[in-house]
Amino acid sequence: MLTKPDPDALGFLLTDVSRLLRAELERRIVAVGIDLTPAEARTLLHAAHAGATRQSLIAERMGVEAMTLSSYLDRLEARALIRREPDPNDRRAKIVQLTEDAEPVLAEIMRITSEMRNDITEQFPAPELQIFRQGLKRLQRTLTDMRPECRKGNSA
Repeated sequence: MLTKPDPDALGFLLTDVSRLLRAELERRIVAVGIDLTPAEARTLLHAAHAGATRQSLIAERMGVEAMTLSSYLDRLEARALIRREPDPNDRRAKIVQLTEDAEPVLAEIMRITSEMRNDITEQFPAPELQIFRQGLKRLQRTLTDMRPECRKGNSA
């Protein structure tokens, strides 16, 4: 008999919750009709979160291939919601920046995400939610610190 993985293992739970969050956000974005695909809306959110930054960093944070992100950015740029400029430190790289036209679209996406966040956390008492967030941040820091590029200079 094969050993079955624990469905309550942290990795399975985090992956499933992430998948469900993404699906719900996509459902709500489509429902309001903001004329962006869910992937384009997520790209706009990530670009706003990152600030003016390299396209490759946004792709990494989103967990998508550079070419996939590039197609999302092409459509956002065609709508004048972002602009891409050469990175002054590496002319091959592109820096992504939001435009002023992105502000109302981003505000609507943020309204949707805020409403969704309220809907999914209303069953949590505030102290429990705070502890949960702190735990997730600790996991995030621990996993970030485990990355090889974060260990430069360590004698490990």
